[in-house]
Amino acid sequence: MLGTVSYSREYLYQKYLQMRIIERFLKYVAVDTQSCDCTQTSPSTPGQRQLAEIVAAELVQIGMQEVEIDSNGYLMATLPANTQREHVPVIGFIAHLDTSPDFPAKDVKPRIVNYTGSDIVLNDSKHIVLSSRIFPELNNYLGQKLVVTDGTTLLGADDKAGVAAIVSAMEYLITHPVISHGKVRIAFTPDEEIGRGADLFDVERFGCEWAYTVDGGELGRVEYENFNAANATVVIQGRNVHPGEAKGKMINAVLMGMELNAGLPPGERPGLTSGYEGFYHLAHFSGNVDNATLIYLIRDHDRVLFEEKKWILRWTVQQLNRKYSDCVTVEIKDLYYNMREIIEPKKKIVELAVDAMQKTGITPCVKPIRGGTDGARLSFAGLPCPNLFTGGLNGHGPYEFLPVKSLEKSMETIVQIIKTA
Repeated sequence: MLGTVSYSREYLYQKYLQMRIIERFLKYVAVDTQSCDCTQTSPSTPGQRQLAEIVAAELVQIGMQEVEIDSNGYLMATLPANTQREHVPVIGFIAHLDTSPDFPAKDVKPRIVNYTGSDIVLNDSKHIVLSSRIFPELNNYLGQKLVVTDGTTLLGADDKAGVAAIVSAMEYLITHPVISHGKVRIAFTPDEEIGRGADLFDVERFGCEWAYTVDGGELGRVEYENFNAANATVVIQGRNVHPGEAKGKMINAVLMGMELNAGLPPGERPGLTSGYEGFYHLAHFSGNVDNATLIYLIRDHDRVLFEEKKWILRWTVQQLNRKYSDCVTVEIKDLYYNMREIIEPKKKIVELAVDAMQKTGITPCVKPIRGGTDGARLSFAGLPCPNLFTGGLNGHGPYEFLPVKSLEKSMETIVQIIKTA
């Protein structure tokens, strides 16, 4: 006679929550929330508002209070304190609703695979394969379940995994009132991927001493250093004449753009840099003989080197103007700065996250962000805001994937931070 296996009520509830978090994530990625910088509305696209309303309804259902979506599509909610302890800080957790405009995001078709080490064929007909030869980080997830795409869209773990982790953490705490905690605020923002996520964020209304964005990558990542960031738009006015009569007259704007790009430091490109190294990223180049436009992303962790990069671009433009009689203009706009200078004096909030991860069996990995988050701008607006992992990898493209276990650990980390704050 086979023996019976007995499971505790808490064990079964944990399994239920694990199932719930992945169900949430799969529901969220079904909504097309790709942001668009060609509109001036907030949110920039209607799908983001749609997802905010779906999440708001869930928050009400699980028992969150003060669930509100403002006119700009920012969703905030409150988990009230249930402790008698004095001087417990109000802390917050933030994720963004939108997905990147860099790659198609409509009709996402996720599936869960057991990773055995073999190549994962995402799309057989299009020959799109997720392989550890190109993405060696896959080797860290042998034997685990991964959520992948069908190769025609991004997945949306950036940052719907963060949304799912935060909502699931709130559900856990509400259903476990024995866990003592202070007041917690959560927020879900639109348009982070196009640099507007913090534009209309009401820090005073949010009312937190500090917060965490849940918008990081691999398991265990804690980030409180990010790039200083600027975007530069270069416009070149050429002179188009018939090529048979062009000698001494034609100025080819496309060739000038190529010359400008060749004049920038050749080793300072995204594909050749890592760690704290900055870069110039030629993100867009369009035009013809008559005119051309180049858009650069300028990034560096060091503020002095960041300013130097902007100076070098301006100097390169000046050299072209001397050569071609003032045909080139450049406009540089700063976007955000390295939040380290704000968070470093308040390092305890980073240490709290590191300690929480260790208590949940995670090895913390404190690294600089080679990018930015809403937390950078929010930190300079008075809300210190380090960034925590969600588990998602290879965002903004068809090879994006999410280890299910990492998503669960993201939720557990949030719960542990709240317990010990």
